[in-house]
Amino acid sequence: MIDRYSRPEMTRLWSLENKFRVWLEVELAVCEAWHELGIIPSEEMQQIRQRADFDLERILTIEKETKHDVIAFLTAVEEKVGPASRYIHLGCTSSDIVDTANGVLLSRAGHMVLQALDEYLKALKTLLQKHRGRVVMGRTHGVHAEPTSLALKLAGFYAEGVRHKKRWQRALKGIEVGKISGAVGTYAHLGPQVEAIACRHLGLRVDPISTQIIQRDRHAEYFSTLALMAGGIERFCVELRHLQRTEVREIEEGFSKGQKGSSAMPHKKNPISAENLSGLARLVRTNALASMENMALWHERDISHSSVERVIMPDSTTVMDYMLHRLTGMLQRLQTLPENMDRNLDLSHGLFFSQRVLLALVESGLERQKAYEMVQRVAMASWEAGTSFPELVRGDAEITAHLTPQTLDELFDTGYYLRYESLILDRVFATEASDEIE
Repeated sequence: MIDRYSRPEMTRLWSLENKFRVWLEVELAVCEAWHELGIIPSEEMQQIRQRADFDLERILTIEKETKHDVIAFLTAVEEKVGPASRYIHLGCTSSDIVDTANGVLLSRAGHMVLQALDEYLKALKTLLQKHRGRVVMGRTHGVHAEPTSLALKLAGFYAEGVRHKKRWQRALKGIEVGKISGAVGTYAHLGPQVEAIACRHLGLRVDPISTQIIQRDRHAEYFSTLALMAGGIERFCVELRHLQRTEVREIEEGFSKGQKGSSAMPHKKNPISAENLSGLARLVRTNALASMENMALWHERDISHSSVERVIMPDSTTVMDYMLHRLTGMLQRLQTLPENMDRNLDLSHGLFFSQRVLLALVESGLERQKAYEMVQRVAMASWEAGTSFPELVRGDAEITAHLTPQTLDELFDTGYYLRYESLILDRVFATEASDEIE
């Protein structure tokens, strides 16, 4: 995914070098807590601050021998710090550092995703506002139903995006916790004050109760929310792909100069972005399942979750960030084809007016089933002969005995279907201000 939609900041965040940098942030935060509590003298604390560093290659060399990444990391740092390093990792277990650092990393990655989500929503809102009042055919089961507007079609995805944002903000809050509570979470070798001070330095909340680890339901919520977001993107992309089919062709993805659609067929302009995004959504959903499998661990801790998280943490956040940026770019370059929208409206010969005629007949006093049979008879004749439904209605003596020519003119106005467009859009935009998922 090395293209203009890949964000270098996200790649750097999940680099091996940066993982150890964040581990060092946590170790230093714990040292600051011990210093505030009077355990680490000021002179030695100053040495720790000034000298705490590591060489990545040195960590990897040590790890080959120790087969333990945290010990390798600590050894490399101790070599830089000298005697004052005896205070580093004081009272801590490996997961105090790793789980708390993951809280920092997932928070930082999550806020990048949140920014990308905001950019996507802004682009989508701009697009739908541009197409207020543009009548298009609504479809159910893939078949013409009744007219809607392009703005309303897009607004459904916008409202879903707002829900994703609220869920994501909640999941972010759930993951932004740390634990510095020792081997099995009892604070046996350090007090809760150390944890509270260290987490404050890191911008995290304290997990109210941890074992040797932070419980993985928090992580499962985080990755499941990403999976829901991915599902929403795929739902949108499936719609965009359908609307680009040759037989429909109401929209097109931007096609740049020099771009090629097929190695064999020069005429091809394919919905490649929407298709790529549909595929990537499957990967994010798969990773969510892995995060749920990580919830059930042995007693106070095992490490069956660790190998999984080394993959899904960088992969899911990086892929989602990429997906949102790519979708935003696609929307900004999306081409709409109004002439094809009008053509498609006419394809079914005005049959979409059938419900309006049915309801008008019922309002005139006819029983519903009788009115339904009358309209269906004319509708089937229109469909089979490929003739105008409104004209057949106007020429049907049984129907015109109940409906005047003026009434029929009113019934066959497509503007009728959009009379609540503004109300619906205002209602959608109003949900942004609420904290509730509506």
